Amino acid sequence: MLIKSYRKNHLTEADVTDEKVFTDRRKILKSMGFIGAGSLLANSASAGFLDFFTGSDEADSQQKAAGKVRPLEFSKAEADGQHLTSEDKVTSYNNFYEFGLSKSDPKANAQGFVTDPWKLEIAGEVDNPITLDLDDLYAIGLEERIYRLRCVEAWSMVIPWIGFSLSELIKKASPNSKAKYVAFETLHDPQQMPGQRNRFFGGGIQYPYVEGLRLDEAMNPLAFMAMGVYGKTLPPQNGAPIRLIVPWKYGFKSIKSIVKISLTEQRPATSWNIAAAHEYGFYANVNPKVDHPRWSQATERRITSGGLGSDRRIRTEMFNGYGEEVASLYTGLDLTKHY
Repeated sequence: MLIKSYRKNHLTEADVTDEKVFTDRRKILKSMGFIGAGSLLANSASAGFLDFFTGSDEADSQQKAAGKVRPLEFSKAEADGQHLTSEDKVTSYNNFYEFGLSKSDPKANAQGFVTDPWKLEIAGEVDNPITLDLDDLYAIGLEERIYRLRCVEAWSMVIPWIGFSLSELIKKASPNSKAKYVAFETLHDPQQMPGQRNRFFGGGIQYPYVEGLRLDEAMNPLAFMAMGVYGKTLPPQNGAPIRLIVPWKYGFKSIKSIVKISLTEQRPATSWNIAAAHEYGFYANVNPKVDHPRWSQATERRITSGGLGSDRRIRTEMFNGYGEEVASLYTGLDLTKHY
């Protein structure tokens, strides 16, 4: 089990609020929804993960020696606008139109959302189509990463996610030679998701919500499947029980509450491109030089942990600051046309 933040994020514990979340790592799992479910972290590596955070010094030593568990590693933080985002804001300021249009609607309307049991199907151009339940997903092995999240609406956060590399999930299905793209689909359940049964309430999007990546994007080490945040299981408003995180792209690419992943030969349709192709492209890479038709993307409002008026306007970075890891994916591609 590896618990880490990705090396070149330039983010530290001090960049995430609340800092107290990180002051005693042994207490994190005690407050997590993972504990008490027992079977959710059932394999030997996960047992070491639990011991490491819940107080077994002997297990701590053994796991470190075995190289299965190690504490978070952080790089030096940049001074360029890396301000804190509080857990309260991350869990109460959301775009999840299945539960309403206002930022506060998802938290208010998703609390009864059933996320256990859950099935995630991986199919399409694969040699080993599989369906995984929560036990299977947790058994892949969890790590923690601190990522910037940049919304297409020009606001941003810094968030500590818990999960695993998307590539590890895709490998389990053994993509074949025809696989060129990866398509994702959110649960379609109008009984639980009021936005899906009322087109106005759901933002005019066709449901179920769908997204897609090129296969090489999906296999990039930064692409991440999150099952937790701030040391806890994902709350419903943040995409429980499993969502995608693609930190170099605008937030709408990071699809929530995923039930199906399909490997395809042709580029898949994506919800916002279907709804407004002139505003939302397939790639949706963060690009300060390409404005949204209705607002500039050159700067963003970094949501912090302070009170009213404490958020700051900062400069938006190409690929949301992850260019060193992902720019090579787009060599020769005109990102002003392929936005």
